[in-house]
Amino acid sequence: MGMFIREDPGYDESVRQTGFNRYKQLLGIRFGQWWKVNLLTLLGCLPLAAGIFYSIGVSSVLVLLPCSILGGMIAGPFLAALYDAILRGLRDDPTPWKDAYARAWKQNWLGSLFPGAILGLMSGLYAFMAMLFWWAETPPSLGTLLLYLFSLLLLLVLCTLYWPQLVLFRQSPAIRLRNCVLFCVKHFWRVMGTGLLQLAYIAVLVLFAPWSLFLLPVTGAWYIVFLMQLLIYDQLDEALQIEEQFNGNTIV
Repeated sequence: MGMFIREDPGYDESVRQTGFNRYKQLLGIRFGQWWKVNLLTLLGCLPLAAGIFYSIGVSSVLVLLPCSILGGMIAGPFLAALYDAILRGLRDDPTPWKDAYARAWKQNWLGSLFPGAILGLMSGLYAFMAMLFWWAETPPSLGTLLLYLFSLLLLLVLCTLYWPQLVLFRQSPAIRLRNCVLFCVKHFWRVMGTGLLQLAYIAVLVLFAPWSLFLLPVTGAWYIVFLMQLLIYDQLDEALQIEEQFNGNTIV
């Protein structure tokens, strides 16, 4: 990992690192696996993206709703498998990525359909609303824009906390939502920070489109999910006892 960053003489990839060295360590070990999972995730999200773009193209909410819901249901299991792969990396699970990916699908595909449908619907509505702002002869007020961005921020924060619970534990949606609220209250600024970073990532993709689309096969969904989960992983592990329940398969 010294190609772009001067190597730390005390860095030992065989020992579990902390801080920025942990970031470098995980990228060095898991990049290839996560990149492959990312390509599969993008493939699973294509129906959702196509449905949203078509709905915007024909300016029809009636087309948007079923396309977003169905596309989200298709994307849900792929997104759950991505979160599973990221979290396996964060807890140093030694399972080969293909076996882990197949297991994630088997365990989570059914439970991810409804959250995927909700996420797909919300993604479609936010995209359609953004285009309405763009098409409007009178620009939306500052208050409207702030309300739009704040509600999107809350959705991103909810996803950041909800999907890890979905792939890690067998819980009811009500318990997961309660855990999300409690975690936000306890770690408010850290959680809001992850949401703002995701907003910035989305803004870069949108503002620099279509050129930013060339980055999707490289960074796509995996990098921002990895970064968000890395930033809150210690707190999640403390709250949910992740590594204790999964036998703490760590590098020693």
